[in-house]
Amino acid sequence: MKVSFYTFGCKVNQYETQAMRYMLSERGAQTDEYLPGDGIYRDAVVINSCTVTAESDRKLRQLLRRCRRENPSSIIILTGCMPQAFPQKAAALDDADIILGNAERSLLPEMLENYKLSPHTITRVPEHGSTYEPLQIDTFDGRTRAFIKIQDGCNRFCSYCIIPYARGRVRSRQPEDLHKEVMSLAQKGYREIVLVGINLSAYGQDIGSDLAHAVEVVCSVDGIQRVRLGSLEPDYMTPDIIDRLAQLPKLCPQFHFALQSGCDATLKRMNRHYTTGEYAALCHYLRQRFPGCALTTDVMVGFPGETEQEFSQSLAFVESIHFSRVHVFAYSRRPGTVADRMNDQLSHAKKAERSHLMIQAAKISADLYAADYIGKTVEVLLETPLDDDHVEGHTTTYLTVHAHTSQASGTVIPVRITGGNGEYLVGEEVINNE
Repeated sequence: MKVSFYTFGCKVNQYETQAMRYMLSERGAQTDEYLPGDGIYRDAVVINSCTVTAESDRKLRQLLRRCRRENPSSIIILTGCMPQAFPQKAAALDDADIILGNAERSLLPEMLENYKLSPHTITRVPEHGSTYEPLQIDTFDGRTRAFIKIQDGCNRFCSYCIIPYARGRVRSRQPEDLHKEVMSLAQKGYREIVLVGINLSAYGQDIGSDLAHAVEVVCSVDGIQRVRLGSLEPDYMTPDIIDRLAQLPKLCPQFHFALQSGCDATLKRMNRHYTTGEYAALCHYLRQRFPGCALTTDVMVGFPGETEQEFSQSLAFVESIHFSRVHVFAYSRRPGTVADRMNDQLSHAKKAERSHLMIQAAKISADLYAADYIGKTVEVLLETPLDDDHVEGHTTTYLTVHAHTSQASGTVIPVRITGGNGEYLVGEEVINNE
C-alpha cells in the first residue's frame, strides 16, 4: 500500500505526521510526501490539518478538492486540528473518506483497513482524554535534526485562539518514553533534538514534572550534541527552571518566547497572563544566565481595538528588547473565539501598515544581532548542501550560516564567520582549530 502525507501547520503537526508514517511503514506501507500535481498514483492520502486561522481552513478545503480531483480512486484521510475543533464542518467535506481528530491517531492503520473492507465514510472525532497519547518516530525524513513532541494541549484560552478546542487540556509525555525515543534517534545519527509542544512550557504540570526535567532527560543521551526548545510561554518560565536549564551545556541558547503584543492593555484583551514588565524581566534574567543568547518572538499587530497609541507602545517595546528575530503577523479573525466577537475590528489596510512598520523594526534588530558574529568562530550543524563547496547550517542560536566546507550534512563543525546579515551569515570551516 502506498500512502502519501501532506502537513499543514506547526512543528507538532510535523512530528505527528512522521509518527503516522512510522505506524503505517511498520505495517508494510510505502510512505512519502504528497506533492499536488506530481501525477503519482497512491492508495491513500493523509492530510494533517491546521485551523489556527480561517485562511488555514480555506487552504485545506482547496487542497482537499484538488487532491480528490487528482486522485479519484485514492482513500483520502483528513486529520488534525480542523476536524477536532469543528467536527460538523469537517463532516460536511465530501472529499474526505476518513475523518480523524487529534485524540486517537494511533487508530489510523485500523481505520484504513476497515475502509478497504467496507468503503463508506468513517468519522471518528472523540473528545480529548486526560492522558497523553503515546506516539513515536524512528526517523525524521529529510532532516538532520529531529522534532520530538513531548506535550499536547493548552489551558490558557487566549481570546484570539482556537487551539484549546482543537487540542484539549495540558497532557505530558512520560520521561521514560521520551528517553527511549531519543536513544533510538541518537543511534540513527541525529545530533540535534528539538522539543516541541502545543504549550511546551506547561510540560509536566499533569504528571508532577517540569520542562527542565524533560531537557535533562534528552541531554543525558550519548550522541546527542544539541537540544533546542520550541516556542515557549513566558509566564511558565520561572527562575528555578531557567537556573536548571543553565546547567545543561547541550541546551542551545536560543529561546522563542511568544510576546504577541508589547502593550499591556492589548495583552489584557488577548487574555495573556503576563505584563510587558514581567516579559522584560524574563529576557533580562535569561541574558544573565545565558550570555549572548538569542531571543526570538512572535508579535501580532492589528488586534481588535488596538489604537495608534497602543501600537506605538508595542513597537517601542519590541525595539527595546533587541530580539534576534521577530515573526510579525496581522491579527486574523478566527470564528469560535472571543476576539472574533469583539468590536473595533481593524481594516486590512491598517493591519498591513502596522505589519510593515513592525517588520522594519524587527529587521534592524536582527541585523544588529547577526553583525556581532562577524569575526567569531562558532559551531554549526550542517544541514543542506548549496553547491559543491557550501553547506547551509545553523548555529546554536539558530542563525543560518552558509559555510564553505567539504563536510557532509549532519556534521557539527567550527566555522569562522566572515560576513552576512540578519538573513544569513557566511563563513569558512576552521581546520584543526587554526
